[in-house]
Amino acid sequence: MGTPVDATPDFIQAALVASANAPGYPLTIGSPALRAAMRDWASNILGVTGEFDVLPSIGSKEVVANLPTQLEANSVLYPKIAYPTYLVGAILAKAEHHAVDFDPRSWPAADFVWINSPSNPTGRISPREELQATIEYSRKTGAVIASDECYFNFPALTDGIQPVSILNVAAGDNKNLIALHSLSKRSNFAGYRGGMIIGDPVLIARIREIRKHSGLLVPTMVQAAMVAALGDEVHVHQQAQRYAQRRELLRPALTALGFVIEHSAAGLYIWCTRGESDMDSVSFLAEKGILVTPGGFYGEAGSKYVRIALTATDQQIAAAAARMHG
Repeated sequence: MGTPVDATPDFIQAALVASANAPGYPLTIGSPALRAAMRDWASNILGVTGEFDVLPSIGSKEVVANLPTQLEANSVLYPKIAYPTYLVGAILAKAEHHAVDFDPRSWPAADFVWINSPSNPTGRISPREELQATIEYSRKTGAVIASDECYFNFPALTDGIQPVSILNVAAGDNKNLIALHSLSKRSNFAGYRGGMIIGDPVLIARIREIRKHSGLLVPTMVQAAMVAALGDEVHVHQQAQRYAQRRELLRPALTALGFVIEHSAAGLYIWCTRGESDMDSVSFLAEKGILVTPGGFYGEAGSKYVRIALTATDQQIAAAAARMHG
């Protein structure tokens, strides 16, 4: 499932509790403290420059599902191997939809494009030149580029490949560009439901107005917890180390079983194949007491792969690796 299992840091829990007396409605736009925290984080961590705005969201999945509708998209592009909610959101918007490869030069005309780096499920990191080509596609076509960057904080560390935000590549010209970020994985915040939309202030003004009238409000105490979480990077680095160690423990065990690991340079997953159907690999691992996700869940191009989540305790990961070696 990819559901975090490690504890939400104590200081974040304390911020939530301290704000529990919240009789009034929360601000759609975010509290002044949260807006400042989001802007500072976008500037200091993502390297965003130029004119941009920020907006809190109820996690990121609701944004993925609703954004094409909110922006009245007519044609949506999304990666061939991708989080299935990109397709669901296009269907909800009654928009045309096309799964595409990485190279924007091969894309058909569209007015809305999803990109995802680091990728769920593959862990692939889009290189800077690919993101620049995506921006150029937007400049030529006027398409909105929505960059899902929710796994930004978790490079594999050993590979030395660092994710980059499309808003950093844009170098201050953020027109028609937005990035989605979530605290769910970064801060083990999934049960709180807190995320961010960052980018083109004109687009965010449109989205904000719709969210205000739709009642899509982040609760006051969650906003306070977000302020605390965004103000600290130590716990994020600690969590990144946990996932990196789990990945490195599973790599040799999977390789010994004949799996070839592809991409997996970031995020919370290992993407791998034995050259057989995904369900054959699922069954093979299930016999060893290990549950994985069939790659076909993420599109036809994933039908010979499985996604293995690192969201289990250290003890469970160690036990799984031992069963593989056994």
